[in-house]
Amino acid sequence: MSFLIDPPLLYSGGRAYARATRDADPSRARDAAVGVAGMAIFWGVSVGLYLDQEWTRPVWKMCGAASGRDWMLNSGMFGFESRKPSPRTHAIAGAIFATYPMWLWLGMRHARR
Repeated sequence: MSFLIDPPLLYSGGRAYARATRDADPSRARDAAVGVAGMAIFWGVSVGLYLDQEWTRPVWKMCGAASGRDWMLNSGMFGFESRKPSPRTHAIAGAIFATYPMWLWLGMRHARR
């Protein structure tokens, strides 16, 4: 995952889920459970990558990145400092992570219109 592709993946996942459950009885509990599970996966992998957790090595190696944080910040397209990022970079990363539930919700909402 990366900051560049996570929002579109979350949005499209929300749309796919909402379409798949369109004919089912509406269930806020089910929607919440799916949202929590989806966010646990996305945050777990993405934060793990950003923190350069060893278990994420296969992901960032496969993507050709120098580290998990390099993959999250640069996605093979940019040149942001990933070895020793500034406090500002960490704050921006945290703000982006905080938007993840919004992307999932927007996908669900737009598919149900």
